[in-house]
Amino acid sequence: MWRTFLLVCMAGAMQAHWGSVYAAAQRDGAEHGAAAMRSTATFIAPFTLQKDNPQPARVALVIGNGAYGNHADAISDNAPRDAKAMRDTLRAHGFHVIMRTDATPQQMRQAISEFRQRLQNGGTGLFYFAGHGLQIGRQTLLVPAGLDAHAPARLVSEGVDLNTVLQAMRAPRAGALNLVILDTCLNNPFSSDVTLDTSALPANTAVAYATAPGGFAADGTHHGVYTNALLGALNGASSSQDLAGLFQGVATTVSEATGGEQTPWIASSLAEDASPSEPVSRGVSAALISATSNDPIVVLHSRGILPKDSSEQYEITFWNSIKDSNYPGDYEAYLKAYPNGRFAALAHARIDRLRAAASASAPSATPSVAPPVAPSPQVARPTAPASAAPQDHPHAAAPPATPTPTAAPPAVPATPAVVQKPTAHPPVAGESRDCATCPIMIALPAGAFSMGSNTDDPSEKPVHHVTIGTPFAIGKYAVTVEQWNACVAANACQKLTPENNTNKAAPARDLSWDDAQQYVKWLSKTTGKPYRLPTEAEWEYADRGGTTTTYWWGDQMRKGNANCKDCGDPWHKEGPEIAGSFAPNPVGLYDMNGSVWEWVADCWHNSYQGAPADGHAWDSPSCDMRVIRGGSWREGGSYMLSATRFKYSASVRQSQDGFRVVKDLK
Repeated sequence: MWRTFLLVCMAGAMQAHWGSVYAAAQRDGAEHGAAAMRSTATFIAPFTLQKDNPQPARVALVIGNGAYGNHADAISDNAPRDAKAMRDTLRAHGFHVIMRTDATPQQMRQAISEFRQRLQNGGTGLFYFAGHGLQIGRQTLLVPAGLDAHAPARLVSEGVDLNTVLQAMRAPRAGALNLVILDTCLNNPFSSDVTLDTSALPANTAVAYATAPGGFAADGTHHGVYTNALLGALNGASSSQDLAGLFQGVATTVSEATGGEQTPWIASSLAEDASPSEPVSRGVSAALISATSNDPIVVLHSRGILPKDSSEQYEITFWNSIKDSNYPGDYEAYLKAYPNGRFAALAHARIDRLRAAASASAPSATPSVAPPVAPSPQVARPTAPASAAPQDHPHAAAPPATPTPTAAPPAVPATPAVVQKPTAHPPVAGESRDCATCPIMIALPAGAFSMGSNTDDPSEKPVHHVTIGTPFAIGKYAVTVEQWNACVAANACQKLTPENNTNKAAPARDLSWDDAQQYVKWLSKTTGKPYRLPTEAEWEYADRGGTTTTYWWGDQMRKGNANCKDCGDPWHKEGPEIAGSFAPNPVGLYDMNGSVWEWVADCWHNSYQGAPADGHAWDSPSCDMRVIRGGSWREGGSYMLSATRFKYSASVRQSQDGFRVVKDLK
C-alpha cells in the first residue's frame, strides 16, 4: 500500500535530503505545514485516507515532445512514450494528470495555465518534461514541438521558459509542495557559457534535472535513460527508502549507463542551510541498475538542440537564417543568443536602420489627437491616458491643455490596393487564421476566474466571480496596420492616419470604438465567421491566462513583459513596437498589456456593482462611453496590471487606442 502514496510524498520526502523542517504556514488558524519526514514511509502516514482526514490534492502536468522539424531520431518516439509512462505511473499513485505530447508553444502554455488553475486547490504539484531543451544565459528553455534547430530565431522566441512553469507553482496555496522533473539537456547551442538561475525557485520547490548544467541527456531504445531509471526506481523502491536515496540510486544508474557522461542534478529551495544546487551524489550503490538493463543506449547526445557543426558554424547558420529579415525581432533574437557575436554590430545596425526607415516614411502632419501628457511619477495609479474623457472616473483630474479630439468622419472609399502577405508570425499548430490577412486566433476554453482587484480604484471593485460558459478564440496580437489595410482595400474601413501607422507589422491605432465595429463587421462578412470585440470579462480572462497575481507574470513589475515606457527595451516614445516584440502571457497572447489600449464591447460603468457574472458584455441603450483595457506604450508600469480599466468616447479617435478581435466558437 505504501507504493500508492510514494509519488504523493516526493516533494515532501525531498526535504529529508536537505535535512530541514518544512516551514509551517498558517492561514485562517489552520496549520497546513508539517515537519519534514525522514523516510517515505513516515511521510505517507498523514495522508492515509480517512473520513476526517481527506487526501490532499495531487496535480501533475506531463509533457513529452518529440516532433521537432524534420528530425527522425530516438527522441521523436521516446519523449512521448516517456510522458505516457509517467502519466500512467502518476495516475496509479493518485495524481490528477494533465498530459500533452508533441505540444506546440500555444498548447504548452494552455496546459501550464490549466495546471496553475488546478493547483489553486492546494497540495502537491509535479511537472515533468521530456524533450529538447537548452540554456540561453540564465534561461532554461523547453522546446515545443514543430521547432527546428535550422530556425534558431524561433527556438529563442518560441521556447517556453521554465520560469513560466515555476510561476504557475508560485502562488500561495495550502500544503504547497512542488517537484519539477526535466529529462532534457542543459546545454547552450549558442555558447559554451551555461549558468543555471536557481534564485527564481518558488518556496518549497525541488527541480530534478536529468543532467548537470551544460550537459546532455541520453536516449535508450524505448525511453530516455533518466526517465527509464526513474520509472524503475518508482516501481521497485523499498518501503524504507527515502526520496533522497531514490534519486541517488537513479543518478548512479544513469551515470553508469552513460559511462559517466550524464550526471543528474538537483536544485532546491526546500532548506535555508542547503546549497541551492548541487549534483546528486554518486556514492550510493547502484541498487536499481537492473531497471535499465533491457533498454540499451542508442543516442548519447539526443535531448538538446544539437547542430552537427561547431558553435562558430551554428552562429553563421543562425545569421544566415535571418540576414534578409525586415523584422527587428529576428535580430533581437540573434543578439539574445549571441550578445557579443561576430554579427552583433551588424544586428544592431539593422535594427536601427529598420526603425529609422519606419520613422522616415512618416509624412509630416498634425496628429488627429495631441500626444498624451506623461503621467506623474508620484502617482501610483494615474487617472487615465491623456485625452481620455475624465468625467465620472474615480481618479478624475482636469483634462490636459490639448486640442479637443474630433469625432470620427464617415468611412471614405479607398482605391483597392494589393494586399501584402501578413507580416505577423505565421500560425502554428493549435492556432487558426481564416484568411491570409486575417488575425491569427488562439482558442481559449470555457472557465471561471475572479475579475477585478482590491486596489484603491473603486472602478475595479468589487472583485467578483465570472464564469465564461463557452470557449472562444481571441487574436494572438492586436489588429495590425496591414490587417486593417486589407479592410481599407475592400472599401469597408477608412484609411488610418499615416503619421501614427507607419509600420505595417505594428498595431493599428488612432482608432475609435466605432472604427473597430466597422472592421469586425467586414471581417465577419469576409470570412463567414462570427467576429466581434471581446467583452470586458473575456478580455481580462484572456489577459490573466489562469493567473491570480497583480500582473500576469507575478505580483511585481518585471521588465521585458510589456511595451510601456518603464517596462524595458525595446521602447520608443514615437509609437508601439511591432506586434509580438515582448513575451507572451501564459496562453500565448502578445501585448495584452502595453502597446495600445484595446477597445472592448462593454459600456463604461463606474464599478462592477451589478456586472454580469456570465462573461457577457455589459451594454446599455445609447451608450457613449466604452471601456478600454491594457494600457499603452506611453504609460508606465502602473498601468500594466491585469485589472486596469479606463473609458473613452466611442466615436472619438485617440492615438493610443487600438483593438483585438474575438471569434465565437461553436
